[in-house]
Amino acid sequence: MNRRRTPRLLALAAVAATAALAAGCSDSTTAAPPEGAVLAQQLHPEIVRELSHDPTAFTQGLEISDGTLYESTGRVGTSWVRATDLDTGAEIARADLMRPMFGEGVTVAGDTVWQITWKDGVAIARDAGTLAQQRQVSYDGEGWGLCTQADRLVMSNGSATLTFRDPATFDATGTVDVTLDGRPLDRLNELECSNDGFVYANVWTTDRIVKIDPATGAVVASIDAANLEDALPASERGGIDVLNGIAQIPGTDRFLVTGKLWPRMFEVRFVA
Repeated sequence: MNRRRTPRLLALAAVAATAALAAGCSDSTTAAPPEGAVLAQQLHPEIVRELSHDPTAFTQGLEISDGTLYESTGRVGTSWVRATDLDTGAEIARADLMRPMFGEGVTVAGDTVWQITWKDGVAIARDAGTLAQQRQVSYDGEGWGLCTQADRLVMSNGSATLTFRDPATFDATGTVDVTLDGRPLDRLNELECSNDGFVYANVWTTDRIVKIDPATGAVVASIDAANLEDALPASERGGIDVLNGIAQIPGTDRFLVTGKLWPRMFEVRFVA
């Protein structure tokens, strides 16, 4: 999303949003979860190492495939998608979005990189090696996050609903409603489809990442990632925006996590 927040406003928003999450988006912070609800495990990121990150990147999507890190960014006139070597950081390819498109999530499905847009209703299929545009398809509603499972894409639109899509045609094939402790959880943003079949999602304007069972929509783990912004030196926090961007390092239990306009990325494990 493109709404800009100051660090102070971000902090206040995170406190308010955390309270709302704890209440399951209910007006009562003391309300008990609905009977039979799956209760989320509480986790936090354990920092393994820090990596540099482009501080001009308004990060919307992050994914690793075959040793390549793909990142997409937003804002009209400055939206792009870039492929870099995961080990060296060297740029392999880059493609800019033409005005008035506002870039959002990105994912890799076979030889295709799919990039979505916010309110433009357009998904772009690109060559995974060169990022050259192959075609465009249309979809209804907004586009926020995107990731790939074995036989389908998973897409968020800022609501509490995830949409499943065909990886070849981008046609919608189904949906699931996401719940935290039995209550709807909206503002689902950047997505990561993990090796174990779960879907991780940033919750927009908060420091929260949730782990979702896509079969039921239940959040099985809620990750408080506030320690990542705290790990940034004070001198680097002035121009940053919200936490956004998560990519599993294939074959491991570790993830790369960053934020919009953050000068660093963190390699983390999610632990109790």
